[in-house]
Amino acid sequence: MSLDFMPSEAELLTEAASIAIIRRIKRQAILTSLPRQAIETAYVKQGSGSPVLLLHGFDSSLLEFRYLLPLLAEQHEVWAVDLLGFGFTERLPEIAVNPATIKQHLYDVWQQLFNRPIVLVGASLGGAVAIDFALTYPHCVSRLVLIDSVGFSGSFPIGRLLFPPVDYWAARWLVVRKRAALQALAAIAPPNLTLIDAIRCSLLHQAMPGWDESIISFTKSGGYANLSQRMAQISHPTLVLW
Repeated sequence: MSLDFMPSEAELLTEAASIAIIRRIKRQAILTSLPRQAIETAYVKQGSGSPVLLLHGFDSSLLEFRYLLPLLAEQHEVWAVDLLGFGFTERLPEIAVNPATIKQHLYDVWQQLFNRPIVLVGASLGGAVAIDFALTYPHCVSRLVLIDSVGFSGSFPIGRLLFPPVDYWAARWLVVRKRAALQALAAIAPPNLTLIDAIRCSLLHQAMPGWDESIISFTKSGGYANLSQRMAQISHPTLVLW
């Protein structure tokens, strides 16, 4: 199951859905107009038919779609892609992680992997990315699906006020709280293997090189502060799941 870019903790996963999606993950060098020409971008593709692209949430990865993706793939060509700065996509120190660079990278992904209208599905922060992308590049999207999406609450002004080492401590807290939960679950007999596997999935991308810097970079960008002012401009058929 090992991949050269995947943290060794992937070997600890036990659920069939987790193992199956890990085995499907690939990385492709996506040429971009960002400071470095190519970014190794992680994705999973399954099924055939009309294309559907799944976008994960904040501090997450495509692994959050490990149950949903194979179900959708029964009728569609389903992709899950790790956004710039997140998941198992390559992190480059010279590229800031913010809404503008995430959108540019996603557009480059669309051009090189799709180049046709897609159904764009965004969960949580991925919903904000999907809305921003659809408003900027309406020809790329046929429909939107927003799952517990960030939208009117996209602003995070306190992030701009974080300074070293507080910003680093805040990022590490995202790891510490999950590891504490993992330890607590492991101490319970009999252990809840499904929940343990879910937490391991949510931790796995945090072991990737540059994770701290990317989380700090995005947090300090302030997030999707202006998205609420643009929501009324959405013209695509949209399904909201809340």
